Amino acid sequence: MNHEKKITMAHGSGGRATSDLIREIFAHAFANPVLDAMEDAAVVTGSEKIAFTTDSFVVDPLEFPGGDIGRLSVCGTVNDLLMRGAVPKYLTCGFVLQEGLDIDLLQRVVTSLATTAKEAGVTVVAGDTKVVEGNGGMFINTSGVGFVPQDIHISAANCQVGDAIIVSGNLGDHHAALLSQRMGISNTITSDCAPLGEEVHALLSEKIRVHCLRDITRGGLGTVLKELAEASQVTMALDEDQIPVDVQVRDFCGLMGLDPLYMGNEGKLVAFVAPEDAARACEILSGCAYGRNAAVIGTVTDEEPGSAYVRTAIGGKRVLDVLFGEGLPRIC
Repeated sequence: MNHEKKITMAHGSGGRATSDLIREIFAHAFANPVLDAMEDAAVVTGSEKIAFTTDSFVVDPLEFPGGDIGRLSVCGTVNDLLMRGAVPKYLTCGFVLQEGLDIDLLQRVVTSLATTAKEAGVTVVAGDTKVVEGNGGMFINTSGVGFVPQDIHISAANCQVGDAIIVSGNLGDHHAALLSQRMGISNTITSDCAPLGEEVHALLSEKIRVHCLRDITRGGLGTVLKELAEASQVTMALDEDQIPVDVQVRDFCGLMGLDPLYMGNEGKLVAFVAPEDAARACEILSGCAYGRNAAVIGTVTDEEPGSAYVRTAIGGKRVLDVLFGEGLPRIC
C-alpha cells in the first residue's frame, strides 16, 4: 500500500488500493478464522432462537471525550441485542469513507472498534468498505446477531403493574459531552459510551425477574418511558429526586436549557423488574463496570395506561411525552 495519509477515490475502486486498505487496516484489526477466509458470506454456528439488529452511525465529531464512532458502532448494536436478553455473538461492519479522510484517524477508529468488540464478546465476521466524494468524513453501519436463551422473554410489551423502574446510572453524559465539544465549552464531561453485557448478564444470571429492558439512547429516558407505557398499556411514575444526573451535567443543562430526561445516552439502560427483586437488582448493577450509579427511580402503575409522568421535588406532577422536534442531531 502506498503510504498516503488521506483516503482517495482509488481506495474505493475495487483494485489494488482497495485490497491494500482492507488488508492493512480492517483485516489486521478484526482478524479471526471466519473473516480471514474472505468469503462472500460468513458461515457461523447458530441457535434455535436468535436476535438480529442493524444500525447506522453518523456521529459528529468522529472522536469525542469517552469514545469515537468505532466504539459507538459496537455499543449501539450490541446493546440493542442485549435489551432482548440475547447473548451477542457476531457483527458485520460496513464503512462509508469520504475522500480526504485522514488514514491515521481511520486506523484509530478501526482499532477502537476491534477493542470494543473484544470487550463486548462479539466477533466481526463480515464487512464492506465504500469510498465516496466528500470532505473527509466517515459513516459506519453495523449489524448484529445474538442468541436468546429459550427461557428468556424480555419485551417492550412485558412491563407489569408494580414493577420497579431502575436506571443503570447517570443520565445525559453522552449528549452533554458531544455538545460541549461542538461548542468549545471546557469541562470534564465524558460520554458514557459502553457495552452493557456485564450488566444484563449479571441480572439474568442472578435470576432477577426482568420483564423489560431498553437502552436509553436518542430521545432520552422520557421518550423511552412514554413508548414503553404505550406498548405495555401501563403508567410510568417517576420520582424526580431519585433520577441520577452528574453535577457537571446538571449544571450544563441549566446553562443550556436542556432536560436530562430527554438527552441521549450510549451506555445506560432502564430495567423493569419485579418489585421484590428491585433492591437486589440495583445492588447487582451497582457492582458492574458501567452501573455504579444505578438507582430505582419509580414504579409501574395502572393509573392511566399509556402515560408517563414525574413527581417533582415540590410535589407537582409533570407529564412525559416523546421528544418533540429535532433535539441534538448526529449524536450517534
